[in-house]
Amino acid sequence: MRRLRGLRAVGAAEAILFAEAPEAELAAEAGAWLRPGMPGEADMAGLHALWIVDVAEDVGEELAAMARRLRVLVNFEDRPASCDFHSVAEVRRGDLLLTVSTNGAAPGLAGSIRRSLERCFGPEWGERVAQVAALRAGWRAERVPMAESARRIDALVVESCWLSCPKPNAMSSI
Repeated sequence: MRRLRGLRAVGAAEAILFAEAPEAELAAEAGAWLRPGMPGEADMAGLHALWIVDVAEDVGEELAAMARRLRVLVNFEDRPASCDFHSVAEVRRGDLLLTVSTNGAAPGLAGSIRRSLERCFGPEWGERVAQVAALRAGWRAERVPMAESARRIDALVVESCWLSCPKPNAMSSI
């Protein structure tokens, strides 16, 4: 679901979700993007990228091989050696985009870091980015040098304590 929401957040208009037996919540979220069953060559011919998730390894490898024959990039979840690219863990706050990647080596760790970033960079960051963008536009109109603009932004961040993260819950030892 997070990937589906991420695609929508960046404006994807033509994504397709194939699923043999989608859960009701996923079917409702996907809406018209949902196609029953697994994709065939005709389905894949128009794709640029394919994420393979929650399928048996042999089915996933077949899908990946078909996709590669058709020059479609593949991400096969939890199988880094079978991936042409790795998905990032991301946090979006308006125009602010924070991403984390472990190059597919430790996706659970990337998810943990993402959750920490979500605590540190809450919804208010969308407005903060808009505020700084407006300030920069004004400074450009005043011909304030870039280095001075950067200094002013740094001062605003420090004075406003924007980078003070909430303390995480105590973690048990591993």
